[in-house]
Amino acid sequence: MRLRFSRGVITIAIIVVVLAVGVSAGLYWVFKKVPQLAAPQDAFCSVTTPDGVRSLLPEQAQIAATIAAVAARRRLPERAVVIAYATAMQESKIQNLDWGDRDSVGVFQQRESQGWGSKKQLMDPVYATNKFFAALVKVKNYRKIPLAEAAQAVQRSAGGYAYAPHETEAKILAAAFTGRVPKAVHCWYPSDSTPVPRPRTAEARKQLARAMGSTTITTKKRGWLVAAWSVAHAETYALRKVDYDGATWVNDLETDGWQQGGSAGARKVDLA
Repeated sequence: MRLRFSRGVITIAIIVVVLAVGVSAGLYWVFKKVPQLAAPQDAFCSVTTPDGVRSLLPEQAQIAATIAAVAARRRLPERAVVIAYATAMQESKIQNLDWGDRDSVGVFQQRESQGWGSKKQLMDPVYATNKFFAALVKVKNYRKIPLAEAAQAVQRSAGGYAYAPHETEAKILAAAFTGRVPKAVHCWYPSDSTPVPRPRTAEARKQLARAMGSTTITTKKRGWLVAAWSVAHAETYALRKVDYDGATWVNDLETDGWQQGGSAGARKVDLA
């Protein structure tokens, strides 16, 4: 048996659908164009490369940037960074944890009882990363063997197979934070405090040098590594603008990543 509807009922149904679509579109436009009317937002970071897009917490972005900087100091290949990222994803979700299994702590969940260092040292991402890489480079053919095998040789974890699923995401992050893919790292943080804090550019450069050693820019890839590190640490050092190689990043919620412009050339990353 077929149901029959009057023209009036059909007309009302069409009007309801049109109104619903209109309201939805209107709300989308309002929240897109007037973000302050939307729910309050927390700081965030994102990575965009030809192979994919990933969202990160600011702490994760800062640690990822630090790992890439330490690798640059040690002149390690991108493969080493990929292995480090996959390991950190599995062990701590790229967070500097002060707890773990037994006495495991830090980004790589290293243990004082196994000779990695003191808890205070292992809670320092620069120190922890250096210890990880020092062990990794001793693994025979670490560049060529499967990622899980290389990571397991360093970590000696009970579940070494668990590192492998993180390889794809680790490659995306490595392409961005090593500087191989320009303009790949974008962050935003709330900056409505009064008075507006002054950018601590000197402190930022000092901490970058602690991880990276020389911060002299000899190649564009190295320059984009410095730029990515600076954006990832923008909230920590109250940075509102980063310029490099004809592009600029600003701490603006409506600005989607890097834009053309800025006064910096290819030999210097400007912070403000």
